[in-house]
Amino acid sequence: MKNKSILIGIFVILILIGLSGSVFVVQEKDQVVITQFGKPVGEAIVNPGMYFKLPFIQDANYFEKRYMEWNGDPNQVPTKDKKFIFVDTYARWQITDPLQFFKRLTNERGAQSRIDDILGGDTRNFIANNNIEEAVRTSNRIPTSSDTEIIGDSLAKIYVGRNKIQQMILESANLQTADLGIKILDFRFKRINYVQEVQDQVYERMKSERFRIADKFRSEGQGEASRINGEKERELKNIQSLAFRDAEMIKGKADASAASIYAKAYNKSNQSISLYSFLKSMETLEKTFDGKTSLILSTDSELYKYLKKMD
Repeated sequence: MKNKSILIGIFVILILIGLSGSVFVVQEKDQVVITQFGKPVGEAIVNPGMYFKLPFIQDANYFEKRYMEWNGDPNQVPTKDKKFIFVDTYARWQITDPLQFFKRLTNERGAQSRIDDILGGDTRNFIANNNIEEAVRTSNRIPTSSDTEIIGDSLAKIYVGRNKIQQMILESANLQTADLGIKILDFRFKRINYVQEVQDQVYERMKSERFRIADKFRSEGQGEASRINGEKERELKNIQSLAFRDAEMIKGKADASAASIYAKAYNKSNQSISLYSFLKSMETLEKTFDGKTSLILSTDSELYKYLKKMD
């Protein structure tokens, strides 16, 4: 009886082991290929759920259904105009046919290696077929500032552009991966750096353009300053001439008024004439002499007769 219980226990354990080896679960993020002695059996399982397989004979190979990353190694690549740049790239890819993927690439490590070869080679080829400005710019820039006439000639026209090169690499890569069970969903240049020699050339060109713009602004400023100074001198002369005219007019009016007063004074009685003559004489003496001046007058002098009357 005891031996029978042991046999039953062993049988149950074997059944449990067999069941655990025959049942597998496929989650939302997984897709599975069943292999028997290393060779795929049936179609790939892409829907989530619980499935069965032959224990010990068949194996479940899991593959990602989600998008996966690919990061290329930065490489020094020559452009069509013989300039070297460092190009760093990245992509997103997905397993679209797990059965074909297993047959051609076996696992994700093999896929990453194959994508390295495809995208790395296409990147070098398409960069080498275009000038450097095609790889670093996406469109033709049209200057809108006042610097157009200075920097406009330095903006080389592009015919392809960075975005178009990325798209061409993506299309070319998908043609090569069509029978691998994968699809390249997106490809981008992560970073493009100039090598030191090209950096020096770019910096020198930028400095030259800035100097040219500074010289233009400086010459425009000097021209504007000259114009302003010319207008100032012209306005100053105009103001001075108007002031001189007004002064002469005022003097003329004053002289006319004085002459009128003189005429009226001469037309008065002899007493008025004498008073006027006295006042003018005193005004003349005040302007002519000071307290230290010695004066010699004859007895018939016009000034003497007034001084004599003051005694």
